[in-house]
Amino acid sequence: MILKGFREKSIKKRINKLLSERYVNVSDNKVESLGIIFNLDEVNDFEQFNTLSSYLKVLPNRLKIIAFSSNKKETLKSWDICYNPDDIAWNGLIKNSELQTFLDTKFDVLISYYEADITELKLFTALSKAQFKVGMLQADERLNDLIIKTSLTEFNVFKNEIFKYLTILNKIKNE
Repeated sequence: MILKGFREKSIKKRINKLLSERYVNVSDNKVESLGIIFNLDEVNDFEQFNTLSSYLKVLPNRLKIIAFSSNKKETLKSWDICYNPDDIAWNGLIKNSELQTFLDTKFDVLISYYEADITELKLFTALSKAQFKVGMLQADERLNDLIIKTSLTEFNVFKNEIFKYLTILNKIKNE
């Protein structure tokens, strides 16, 4: 129990360091690549993210989706790329090479689709090299560049709001 608390505090310290060093550079580059992080414990329908991708005019081969579950390996049957707390070391370093590759990818937009206050999910968002980060309202507002205040059950509202704001920011391709 003491080690779990130490691990949590160590990861939060790393998140704070990453967020304090982050330089936000909002450019008018068009959205061509999209990364999505979601909590498998909160969202069952991950096909909705493919719909969101096509709505934002992102090609399917430029979309990467990862899931996180607090449960251990039992949820892997329902989703191919699912990570859990075992994939993160006590000091916030990533132990899984596939997850590290996702986080190192310079997506044009990263969508953090989760409401739960889970340290590992916040770490993924903070570690991501994405140029522009969009997410749900979190306790720590430094995680995302654009925050959309909806509930997880209102995916169509979330989708329309993302499209609206990315259009305003001139990030959607006009075709």
